[in-house]
Amino acid sequence: MNEENNELLAALDAATDIKVGDVVKGEILVFDDQRQAIVGIEGTGVEGVIPAREYSSKPDADMTAELKIGDVLDLVVIRKIGSDKEGGSYLLSKKRLEARLAWDKIEKDHKPGDVLEVPVIQAVRGGLVVDAGVRGFIPASMIENRFVSDLNQYKGQTVRAQIVEIDPADNRLILSRRAVIDAERSEAIEKVFGTLNEGDVVEGKVARMTDFGAFVDLGGVDGLVHVSEISYDRVSKPADVLKAGETVKVKVLGLDKEKQRISLSIKQTQPGPWEKIATEAPEGTVLEGTVKRLTDFGAFVQVAAGVEGLVHISQISHKHVESPAEVLKSGETVKVKVLSVDPAAQRLSLSIKALEERPASEKKEDKQTDNKQASSSEIKNYTADEEEGFTIGDILGDDFSK
Repeated sequence: MNEENNELLAALDAATDIKVGDVVKGEILVFDDQRQAIVGIEGTGVEGVIPAREYSSKPDADMTAELKIGDVLDLVVIRKIGSDKEGGSYLLSKKRLEARLAWDKIEKDHKPGDVLEVPVIQAVRGGLVVDAGVRGFIPASMIENRFVSDLNQYKGQTVRAQIVEIDPADNRLILSRRAVIDAERSEAIEKVFGTLNEGDVVEGKVARMTDFGAFVDLGGVDGLVHVSEISYDRVSKPADVLKAGETVKVKVLGLDKEKQRISLSIKQTQPGPWEKIATEAPEGTVLEGTVKRLTDFGAFVQVAAGVEGLVHISQISHKHVESPAEVLKSGETVKVKVLSVDPAAQRLSLSIKALEERPASEKKEDKQTDNKQASSSEIKNYTADEEEGFTIGDILGDDFSK
């Protein structure tokens, strides 16, 4: 009997030694109706309770599915429950012990300036919550080197972030993804500006688009393709012809390392429209085009992307035209014949009337002109032949005498 009393007293003494913050071992005895685990605290003869919320930091963790009766866990004492007269028990936590050990490891193994790879577990109003073994936080201003409107896009991603502050006492771990991006960008700038030259043609990926152009990633550094340099066709919005992530060839137009600016062109990597028109539409070719502009001296007709030719007022119609606007209107589709093409000077002469049948009166005038030209030619031939002895009077006869 004395032996049993001694064991009981020893157990009570051990129980009184349990303090908040102590690490104890607990054996799973049973799961109650509230899905809590009732454990026996090793070496004390006292029980403790692990609420479901104190089991794991993972929101979807299920203690009843992951544990079984008889499992022994390392736990931290949170507080005492009930009075000594009632026997008393303790509120225990596995989650908080893991967090404490993680904080100890973070503080031991890392310092401000170190870079960690951390998964983003939540996007909140002020930034991103990450799992670094402990709860870490990336403020919104430290996510990118530009403004980000939608933080939810980062949820589920693993990002590289630099430690800004470690404070285990306040469970405070602040990180910066922007610091990593800035460091990587500085390295990329040195590499890109050290290898690129004006006139180079390289490949890049469309990173993002604005109304005035598209930014192309050349390997950690973005260059700008102005909307006017996307295509020889007129482009209203870059998004009409490009998409984010698309790989494109670009020509380097300008480099400004001091301002970290690179000017690029997509259209200059493609055959120019004037080069193509010279081979595809030589003199005499019939084309279809759109009237773009009307002037006092003629009409400019677009026959291909980036190529406009002039239909001079004299080439619009066989009839007399006072003003091109009398017979043509902007936006109208017309057929034209190529009279001449000069790719170097980017000049294209076109005719509409060359594709129309000439009036009978014009044909008669042309025939009379041809006859007169033929008579003159005969006169020259005959008078040039001295051996035959023909004179102009012999050829023209009485008409000449008169």
